[in-house]
Amino acid sequence: PPSAPADPAAPPPRALGPPPQGPVGAAPRAEGRPSAACSEQEECSVSADTVLAPLRAALDTCRATVQKQVCNDIGRRLTVLEDAWAQGKLSAPVRKRMSLLVQELQQQHWDAADEIHRSLMVDHVNEVSQWMVGVKRLIAETRDLPTGETDGSADSEPITEPTTESEPGQEP
Repeated sequence: PPSAPADPAAPPPRALGPPPQGPVGAAPRAEGRPSAACSEQEECSVSADTVLAPLRAALDTCRATVQKQVCNDIGRRLTVLEDAWAQGKLSAPVRKRMSLLVQELQQQHWDAADEIHRSLMVDHVNEVSQWMVGVKRLIAETRDLPTGETDGSADSEPITEPTTESEPGQEP
């Protein structure tokens, strides 16, 4: 039958070739290549500032409409993220996905940013649990901002005024 197990005497199939030759850490760097082209396992040089600057900018934008206590909590969690990054406590996959999350946030792709956040929580919970709650809240608060505050246009939410057919004090 086609679903019969493989011959137990046969050697297991080789999924991967031999490791690359050369000294450890001598992987060629592709200059000028966008970081999105790096695989998660590759050592990508995503700088902390590339991720943290847009997150802090989003937080600053939220400060006008979001409670001070909420903003302060998000800020504290971003500082925890920054410290973990500076101390080398974040793996390459986490740094890479955070870079992608920030790109989605900047493009206002809220659902994609949420999906990256969820995948980080599932795949790297021990690494991200201290600060990811703040990133999640920041995504939610940025999503809820009036559109004019996130896309740079001068328009904000349309103002709707009640329309009346008659003058005040008169019967319609």
